[in-house]
Amino acid sequence: MSIVLTPRNTHDATAFGQVLDGIRVPRAAIGRPRTTPNRALGDKAYSSREIRRLLRRRGIATTLPERRDQVANHKRRGTRGGRPPAFDQVVYRDRNVVERCFARLKQFRAIATRFDKLAVRYRAGIVLASLILWLREPAR
Repeated sequence: MSIVLTPRNTHDATAFGQVLDGIRVPRAAIGRPRTTPNRALGDKAYSSREIRRLLRRRGIATTLPERRDQVANHKRRGTRGGRPPAFDQVVYRDRNVVERCFARLKQFRAIATRFDKLAVRYRAGIVLASLILWLREPAR
């Protein structure tokens, strides 16, 4: 599990590279874990030139909606504005799973209000809450 904590006043997108580096997907058979996901889903906050360039360099498909100012910039520049990035609305619906996970984690009062002052303890609380949610999940 890769959890990256940032200070409260830091935007999540600044830690995107760290989160990407921490991905380890175990293989079904024997072998090293995969470190490159097939696709990255995110909201408009992650729609930056730097993040798109990082994902393109690593060969990761993206489903990131463009912010309103980026769309306006493409239109304003006309043919020099470049081709707008592709966006698959059907794939983007899967992002709902992540949002529901955050909502379930925030049902734990200590997580939602961040009682712990030390980042190590807060991270431990998130890991513990994740384990509790995972153990509660009915078998399918």
